[in-house]
Amino acid sequence: MTKGLRVLVFLLFAVALALPIWTSRTVEGQAATEAPTGFDTLTNGMVSQAVHDGDRATFEERDDVVKGLGPLYNAQSCAECHQNPVSGGISQISELRAGHLDGSGNFVPATVTINVGGPNGGVTIANRSLINQRATCPGVVTDNDPTNNVPDGTIIYNHPNDQGEERLSSADDIRTRRAATNVLGLGFVEAISNTTLQNIPNTQPSGMKGQVITVPVAEAPGQFRIGRFGWKNQQASLVSFSSDAYLNEQGITNQFNLLETIPANTGVGGLALCDDVPDNQPCAANPGVNCGEDPDGDVQVFAQFMRASKAPGRDARLAATADAQTGASLFHSVGCDICHIPTLTTAPEGTVINGGAFTVPAALGNKIIHPYSDFLLHNVGTGDGIVQTNIAGTNTLDQSTMNKVRTAPLWGVRTRNELMHDLENYTRNDAILRHAGEATGVINNYRGLSTTQKNQLITFLNSI
Repeated sequence: MTKGLRVLVFLLFAVALALPIWTSRTVEGQAATEAPTGFDTLTNGMVSQAVHDGDRATFEERDDVVKGLGPLYNAQSCAECHQNPVSGGISQISELRAGHLDGSGNFVPATVTINVGGPNGGVTIANRSLINQRATCPGVVTDNDPTNNVPDGTIIYNHPNDQGEERLSSADDIRTRRAATNVLGLGFVEAISNTTLQNIPNTQPSGMKGQVITVPVAEAPGQFRIGRFGWKNQQASLVSFSSDAYLNEQGITNQFNLLETIPANTGVGGLALCDDVPDNQPCAANPGVNCGEDPDGDVQVFAQFMRASKAPGRDARLAATADAQTGASLFHSVGCDICHIPTLTTAPEGTVINGGAFTVPAALGNKIIHPYSDFLLHNVGTGDGIVQTNIAGTNTLDQSTMNKVRTAPLWGVRTRNELMHDLENYTRNDAILRHAGEATGVINNYRGLSTTQKNQLITFLNSI
């Protein structure tokens, strides 16, 4: 056999070996399709547009005392905190978290007192890091104006007791703001498999491996899943996420969170202090189940709205510029995408997730998304000192998460001008330079860029 023939045979043999691998990757690539994107309020196809519009209206609905608002709350609707440029987007709204360290250096959530001047002499709320920024503590009707009564006989309390506000003690000296996050496209994030998230740390360098934590699934008692929602990955499903927010951000009890955040039996008739709406109303869709102050099952509607929303898309015009494209290369070369992963693929249609409570539909299954996040916890030097999750299966706070935060998904970041988890930075450059800890090497690479290159990387960020 001539030398030339031997080379040809070798090349054909190599191609034969590679062909099955190349073919399988092509088939796999064809199976997954790009997720729909856009700030256009249109459905991603999971539900009809009419249903999605109705769900958005519920997401935007302002709740009041008659509905169960408060007594401690931060907003009257989901859209108050998630609305830029459309309902579900990010905003500059923030919440307050607080606590302190015990003698062993462990985080302890705050203890606050409310209703200091009330007939009960003050009520203590212990072991809760969230400090609500608003309160509505109805008093009594002091006049005979018939307009104080709506047709169904419910009293509209227009003379509130103004002592319902939470008051932070000087003992709880760990304090931080926490930015409201984008919820558009979260159905695709929910549909990312546990396996995908578990494998990500294997691809990250030593010292930068994200922390995976598992958290309970509210709608599947006894079941756990990898957390992916919230700054501390404290939720794994969108129903759990919605239920937690309805209680803690609006003060409305619901099917999966039936207890008020204030102590029970501190008000009139055994009701929670300042709250005259019973926490045992049956669900309209299932009268045999207690839905708390949410008989309409709004938490399920909120979850469906998020699941059916499109993911935030790029600014196509800016993304097509040479500077943005060069910036994308620099984003990769300096190492930003080690944690801010550009592309992930959701689990296939029909995959059962959330402890058996949800099956990935066609609209969410096998979709390619570009969140620019690994959805894992990292210490990048900006940790807020707050612990929100327990060690899986226990009632013990997971202190290892104290100074870690979830990698912020960067999709839609161009719509925010106050940056980082605490909104403490106002330029892209400052936010980048604030990174440290696990990100020190990456930031040193960024510092080594020329001014022109830094501006190109920032142009890329402004296109996301």
